[in-house]
Amino acid sequence: MRKVFIYTQESCGPCTAEKLWLKDNGIEFEEKNIRENPKYLDEIVELGASATPATVVEDENGTEVVFGFNQEKLAELLGI
Repeated sequence: MRKVFIYTQESCGPCTAEKLWLKDNGIEFEEKNIRENPKYLDEIVELGASATPATVVEDENGTEVVFGFNQEKLAELLGI
């Protein structure tokens, strides 16, 4: 089963755009706001991200991380 996590923060236009795009495409995701939970900030740093959004897609093939709102890469990973 696929799991999608998106690391976000307030006033992040690309974060808002990606969340809307995921919802419009029927993709369920868990939002991890790095400003509301310091643990999420630690996690995003460990992923190697320097900005939000950062999206983690986990499925039977492994884990992929997408930095920024890369619609083409996300569509490929999510089969959209």
